[in-house]
Amino acid sequence: MPSSTVTTLLRDWRAGDAEALEELTPLVYDDLRRIAADRLRGERAGHTLQATALVNEAFLRLSEGQLAVSDRAHFFAIAARMIRRILTDYARARGSIKRGGNMPHHTLDEDRVASAVDVDIVELDDALSKLADFDQRKSDILELHYYGGMTYDEIAAALGVSSATVDRDLRFAKAWLAHELRDD
Repeated sequence: MPSSTVTTLLRDWRAGDAEALEELTPLVYDDLRRIAADRLRGERAGHTLQATALVNEAFLRLSEGQLAVSDRAHFFAIAARMIRRILTDYARARGSIKRGGNMPHHTLDEDRVASAVDVDIVELDDALSKLADFDQRKSDILELHYYGGMTYDEIAAALGVSSATVDRDLRFAKAWLAHELRDD
Protein backbone atom coordinates (compact mmCIF):
# COMPACT_ATOMS: atom_id res chain seq x y z
CA MET A 1 0.00 0.00 0.00
CA PRO A 2 1.43 3.39 -0.88
CA SER A 3 2.23 5.44 2.22
CA SER A 4 0.87 8.52 0.44
CA THR A 5 -2.58 6.88 0.40
CA VAL A 6 -2.41 6.18 4.12
CA THR A 7 -1.09 9.68 4.81
CA THR A 8 -3.88 11.26 2.77
CA LEU A 9 -6.53 9.17 4.53
CA LEU A 10 -5.04 9.99 7.94
CA ARG A 11 -5.19 13.70 7.19
CA ASP A 12 -8.74 13.45 5.85
CA TRP A 13 -9.81 11.44 8.90
CA ARG A 14 -8.28 14.01 11.27
CA ALA A 15 -10.13 16.72 9.32
CA GLY A 16 -13.41 14.99 10.18
CA ASP A 17 -14.03 12.75 7.16
CA ALA A 18 -15.61 9.58 8.63
CA GLU A 19 -15.38 7.77 5.29
CA ALA A 20 -11.60 8.22 5.36
CA LEU A 21 -11.47 6.16 8.57
CA GLU A 22 -13.46 3.39 6.89
CA GLU A 23 -10.99 3.36 3.98
CA LEU A 24 -7.99 3.62 6.28
CA THR A 25 -8.91 0.75 8.59
CA PRO A 26 -8.29 -2.15 6.17
CA LEU A 27 -5.05 -0.51 4.99
CA VAL A 28 -3.46 -0.42 8.46
CA TYR A 29 -5.29 -3.18 10.32
CA ASP A 30 -3.16 -6.06 9.00
CA ASP A 31 0.06 -4.24 9.92
CA LEU A 32 -1.28 -3.50 13.40
CA ARG A 33 -2.36 -7.15 13.76
CA ARG A 34 1.13 -8.33 12.77
CA ILE A 35 2.72 -5.96 15.29
CA ALA A 36 0.35 -7.15 18.04
CA ALA A 37 1.02 -10.82 17.22
CA ASP A 38 4.78 -10.19 17.36
CA ARG A 39 4.47 -8.61 20.78
CA LEU A 40 2.37 -11.47 22.15
CA ARG A 41 4.46 -14.29 20.70
CA GLY A 42 6.54 -14.58 23.88
CA GLU A 43 3.56 -14.87 26.21
CA ARG A 44 2.92 -17.90 28.39
CA ALA A 45 0.54 -20.59 27.14
CA GLY A 46 -3.08 -19.83 27.92
CA HIS A 47 -2.53 -16.08 28.04
CA THR A 48 -5.92 -14.41 27.77
CA LEU A 49 -4.92 -11.37 25.73
CA GLN A 50 -4.95 -12.27 22.04
CA ALA A 51 -3.46 -10.34 19.13
CA THR A 52 -6.88 -9.49 17.72
CA ALA A 53 -8.03 -8.08 21.06
CA LEU A 54 -4.79 -6.10 21.41
CA VAL A 55 -5.04 -4.59 17.93
CA ASN A 56 -8.75 -3.87 18.38
CA GLU A 57 -8.08 -2.07 21.65
CA ALA A 58 -5.18 -0.14 20.12
CA PHE A 59 -7.21 0.81 17.07
CA LEU A 60 -10.17 1.83 19.22
CA ARG A 61 -7.97 4.08 21.34
CA LEU A 62 -6.30 5.50 18.24
CA SER A 63 -9.61 6.20 16.52
CA GLU A 64 -11.13 7.84 19.61
CA GLY A 65 -8.16 10.06 20.37
CA GLN A 66 -7.56 13.53 19.04
CA LEU A 67 -4.32 12.59 17.33
CA ALA A 68 -2.37 15.04 15.23
CA VAL A 69 -1.03 12.36 12.89
CA SER A 70 1.13 13.70 10.09
CA ASP A 71 1.87 10.56 8.04
CA ARG A 72 1.98 6.76 7.97
CA ALA A 73 5.23 6.52 9.96
CA HIS A 74 3.88 8.84 12.62
CA PHE A 75 0.65 6.80 12.84
CA PHE A 76 2.58 3.57 13.44
CA ALA A 77 4.83 5.31 15.98
CA ILE A 78 1.73 6.34 17.92
CA ALA A 79 0.32 2.81 17.52
CA ALA A 80 3.52 1.33 18.98
CA ARG A 81 3.21 3.56 22.03
CA MET A 82 -0.44 2.60 22.37
CA ILE A 83 0.41 -1.10 22.25
CA ARG A 84 3.08 -0.57 24.91
CA ARG A 85 0.54 1.16 27.16
CA ILE A 86 -2.11 -1.50 26.65
CA LEU A 87 0.29 -4.36 27.39
CA THR A 88 1.67 -2.59 30.44
CA ASP A 89 -1.80 -1.70 31.73
CA TYR A 90 -2.92 -5.28 31.16
CA ALA A 91 0.07 -6.67 33.07
CA ARG A 92 -0.47 -4.28 35.96
CA ALA A 93 -4.21 -5.01 36.07
CA ARG A 94 -3.53 -8.74 36.32
CA GLY A 95 -2.13 -8.07 39.79
CA SER A 96 1.44 -8.45 38.72
CA ILE A 97 4.24 -7.31 40.95
CA LYS A 98 7.64 -6.08 39.88
CA ARG A 99 9.36 -9.39 40.65
CA GLY A 100 7.75 -12.80 40.66
CA GLY A 101 4.04 -13.37 40.80
CA ASN A 102 2.08 -14.57 37.81
CA MET A 103 3.55 -11.95 35.49
CA PRO A 104 3.36 -12.72 31.78
CA HIS A 105 6.85 -12.80 30.34
CA HIS A 106 8.15 -11.69 26.96
CA THR A 107 11.28 -13.09 25.44
CA LEU A 108 13.22 -10.33 23.76
CA ASP A 109 14.93 -11.75 20.69
CA GLU A 110 18.66 -11.32 20.26
CA ASP A 111 18.13 -9.18 17.19
CA ARG A 112 15.95 -6.84 19.25
CA VAL A 113 18.09 -6.63 22.38
CA ALA A 114 21.82 -7.18 22.84
CA SER A 115 21.21 -10.56 24.49
CA ALA A 116 18.15 -12.75 24.87
CA VAL A 117 16.46 -11.86 28.13
CA ASP A 118 13.24 -13.18 29.62
CA VAL A 119 11.58 -10.10 31.08
CA ASP A 120 8.13 -9.15 32.24
CA ILE A 121 6.32 -6.34 30.49
CA VAL A 122 6.23 -4.11 33.58
CA GLU A 123 10.00 -4.38 34.03
CA LEU A 124 10.45 -3.53 30.36
CA ASP A 125 8.15 -0.53 30.68
CA ASP A 126 9.99 0.66 33.79
CA ALA A 127 13.35 0.28 32.05
CA LEU A 128 12.16 2.20 28.97
CA SER A 129 10.85 4.97 31.23
CA LYS A 130 14.19 5.09 33.02
CA LEU A 131 16.03 5.28 29.69
CA ALA A 132 13.69 8.09 28.61
CA ASP A 133 14.66 10.05 31.73
CA PHE A 134 18.18 10.49 30.43
CA ASP A 135 17.74 9.99 26.67
CA GLN A 136 14.23 10.25 25.27
CA ARG A 137 15.24 9.61 21.66
CA LYS A 138 16.98 6.32 22.44
CA SER A 139 13.94 5.22 24.43
CA ASP A 140 11.63 6.20 21.57
CA ILE A 141 13.76 4.32 19.05
CA LEU A 142 13.78 1.15 21.15
CA GLU A 143 10.04 1.45 21.75
CA LEU A 144 9.28 1.88 18.05
CA HIS A 145 11.53 -1.02 17.14
CA TYR A 146 10.25 -3.43 19.79
CA TYR A 147 6.60 -2.46 20.18
CA GLY A 148 6.05 -1.08 16.70
CA GLY A 149 8.14 -3.54 14.73
CA MET A 150 9.30 -0.59 12.65
CA THR A 151 12.31 -0.69 10.36
CA TYR A 152 15.22 1.69 10.76
CA ASP A 153 13.94 3.80 7.86
CA GLU A 154 10.42 3.95 9.33
CA ILE A 155 11.78 4.96 12.74
CA ALA A 156 14.01 7.57 11.10
CA ALA A 157 11.01 9.03 9.26
CA ALA A 158 8.83 9.02 12.38
CA LEU A 159 11.46 10.78 14.51
CA GLY A 160 13.01 13.01 11.86
CA VAL A 161 16.52 11.57 12.18
CA SER A 162 18.77 9.60 9.84
CA SER A 163 18.82 5.82 9.60
CA ALA A 164 22.44 5.92 10.77
CA THR A 165 21.33 7.72 13.93
CA VAL A 166 18.63 5.09 14.47
CA ASP A 167 21.21 2.33 14.06
CA ARG A 168 23.66 3.95 16.49
CA ASP A 169 21.02 4.82 19.08
CA LEU A 170 19.35 1.42 18.84
CA ARG A 171 22.63 -0.42 19.40
CA PHE A 172 23.25 1.71 22.49
CA ALA A 173 19.67 1.31 23.75
CA LYS A 174 19.75 -2.49 23.33
CA ALA A 175 23.00 -2.76 25.25
CA TRP A 176 21.74 -0.39 27.94
CA LEU A 177 18.46 -2.31 28.25
CA ALA A 178 20.18 -5.69 28.48
CA HIS A 179 22.45 -4.31 31.22
CA GLU A 180 19.54 -2.68 33.06
CA LEU A 181 17.40 -5.81 32.99
CA ARG A 182 20.31 -8.02 34.01
CA ASP A 183 20.96 -5.76 37.03
CA ASP A 184 17.32 -6.02 38.12
